[in-house]
Amino acid sequence: MPPSAPALSLVLKQHEWLPRAEAHAQRAARFAEPFVQRRNARQKHPVEDFLFTYYTHKPGQLGRWHPGAGVVLAGDAAVERVGWKHYRGLTQAEREAGGVAEATAAVVLDAAAYLGEREETVRFCDVILRGTASRPAQFGCFGLHEWAMVYHSEKFGIRHEYLPLRLGAEATDRVVEEHRIRCTHFDAFRFYTPDAAPRNELQPTRETQRHLEQPGCLHANMDLYKWAYKLGPAVPGELLMDCFELAWRVREMDMKASPYDLADWGYEPIRIETPAGKAEYVEAQRAFAAEAAALRERLTTAIAPLVAALP
Repeated sequence: MPPSAPALSLVLKQHEWLPRAEAHAQRAARFAEPFVQRRNARQKHPVEDFLFTYYTHKPGQLGRWHPGAGVVLAGDAAVERVGWKHYRGLTQAEREAGGVAEATAAVVLDAAAYLGEREETVRFCDVILRGTASRPAQFGCFGLHEWAMVYHSEKFGIRHEYLPLRLGAEATDRVVEEHRIRCTHFDAFRFYTPDAAPRNELQPTRETQRHLEQPGCLHANMDLYKWAYKLGPAVPGELLMDCFELAWRVREMDMKASPYDLADWGYEPIRIETPAGKAEYVEAQRAFAAEAAALRERLTTAIAPLVAALP
């Protein structure tokens, strides 16, 4: 049985939605334009490039606002969206139900076609979001995943080769050896050096990802941005950018707690090898987890009509 189309929930007139689209573009440009400038100049930034290089959403895509599933965009400016992927014009019955005049351009997410193409993505995101929210948060990792990625660096090299290690190779290795390593996130664990991987208390895989993700994990909370853009036009642009901006701040904290020396980039380290640094890390981690919980709920709510429409 093919997926059904959720009912339309809201009609936005042009003077209501166009400013939102423009504000979204400006909000995205604040982050995207410096990255594009650096890329054109062949320059790197160890913190600010991450969301554009590790994740697959392009700067131009980030700047494109969507209203979300079930929301109609009406007015002359909506004409161009008829040609956008996953959009369609309203039927006569929908126009009558929404009070949209025949002469007015109006588009909406083509939910049936979208689900026909993205059914597995919607299902997987729903499972990850709900599963992560259902588990207790863990706050004892201290960001040691980044340290495990450079363990025995003299043997395996440094992942970010242009960044020096704050404590040097030998002292960095000691930090790894003197701590419990208990990362739950596969996409961090998979970058461990071969000597570090056996030291992790868990051995995450892509297959166990949906069972291990937990809401205290910095990378799981950064990945809210990934789930938001993978769900594409079914997620309101404001929610996408809220997830992006959280991921941006989490990445900054993640790298400040890493073994790299980022003084030349203007970042003070979070010295997780010390009791004070551990306390600072956990305090920030708890605050990010609280923000992420609210965003996770908003994402789950945004796709709930689509999930309900699945066969």
